[in-house]
Amino acid sequence: MSEKIRDLLAISDLCASDAMAIIQRAQDMAAFWRERRMVQSLAGRRIVLVVNDSGWRNTTAFDLGIQAMGGICIHAPLRWDTREDLPDLAAYLDNWFDGIVTRAPDLAVMRSLAHSARAPVINARTRQNHPCETLGDLAFQLHRHGRIEGIKVGVVAPKSNILGSWIEAAAVLPINVVQVHPDKWLDRDAAASTPRFRASADMYELADADLVVTDCWAADAEPEALLDYQVTSTVLDRLHPEADFVPCPPVSRGKEVSADAMTHRACRVIEAKAFLLHAQNAVLEWAFDVS
Repeated sequence: MSEKIRDLLAISDLCASDAMAIIQRAQDMAAFWRERRMVQSLAGRRIVLVVNDSGWRNTTAFDLGIQAMGGICIHAPLRWDTREDLPDLAAYLDNWFDGIVTRAPDLAVMRSLAHSARAPVINARTRQNHPCETLGDLAFQLHRHGRIEGIKVGVVAPKSNILGSWIEAAAVLPINVVQVHPDKWLDRDAAASTPRFRASADMYELADADLVVTDCWAADAEPEALLDYQVTSTVLDRLHPEADFVPCPPVSRGKEVSADAMTHRACRVIEAKAFLLHAQNAVLEWAFDVS
């Protein structure tokens, strides 16, 4: 099958020009999708989707996007934590497939898979990061406002895969990212080592943000400890008029997001998540170096 072109494991593995090329190509993909004239960039490509959890948005979008661009997508019911060694599993997949789209428990597992496989490997989520989710939100930001340079992104979340990929993005793109959460859950290490990323316990950091995103509350947190960090309509009223609120699904109303925040004029999660498909289609093209 195909020799490796490029893996997408973390946004911070990319150079700024490649990250921007994916975000910009997502604009074309959105237009192709609306006009029902998808490019057949993956014609003849056979791609395996390896997912063993209940998440459905980005994996469904991968399946749909691969097929819409002329490829073949097969779901393989395998796990990376079986008695079979990962290099053996990678070799078996290489017999049949040109590309691997997968979720894995840890980024280290994803990197080991990419090291062993000839086929490009695309990260559909780990516990440490979720690169396509962030690329999709950035593609929406570019679509809606025409730029991402210099924007401020407020991430109301504990250490998590969503925060992880926003930190990755801040490391390579000209954006400023601030994590907002109680001290216990702030990623101080990343703030000390990553350009354009910092951490704060002050919810008023969101007032001048251009984009506000959330993730689920930490499993080890008592709800009372985090209630002051719930994004409500009152919080959103403090944003500037052109700011967007894009909570990361699944949204837990009454926890990280209030019910009234989901109907606020700033909430654009439905429109934003449409760009998950378009960004992932751009990633697929990039991985195979076709367009």
